[in-house]
Amino acid sequence: MAVRSVETTGPAETESLGAELAGVLREGDVVLVRGELGSGKTTLVRGAARALGVGDPVTSPTFSIGHRYAGRRVTVTHLDLYRLAGLEHEDPGLLADYLGPGRIAFVEWPQDGPGELGGARLRVTLSHRGGDRRRIDVGVPGEADEGGAQG
Repeated sequence: MAVRSVETTGPAETESLGAELAGVLREGDVVLVRGELGSGKTTLVRGAARALGVGDPVTSPTFSIGHRYAGRRVTVTHLDLYRLAGLEHEDPGLLADYLGPGRIAFVEWPQDGPGELGGARLRVTLSHRGGDRRRIDVGVPGEADEGGAQG
């Protein structure tokens, strides 16, 4: 899959792109979501979660590592690894409730390298373009990351 770049002009368009991405995801998939603070990572995840049947409020899990939401056919999980220095120093079961069969996981601030997130299906990088505009690059992990290595 070639990197696809989209520019959105506001939160509604960012959510809409998230909903579109949800249409290609399957049970067990992991999506790595990178971007600067305030770039719209949770907004994109909210759009995907809504498309997957989540009716509850979708909020940033910054202070709790992750949230789990009941969707139509899968549990949608939303993780924020910003506060972790690296998964290699954490309890091996830390992410067990968030990844795997019956789930689709969105991971903000993912760690680089192999490990539990090494089999991610998509990489999404969001960047500010002034005002409410965002550039969103969607690709497969391992391809050149045009957006840098931010979370």
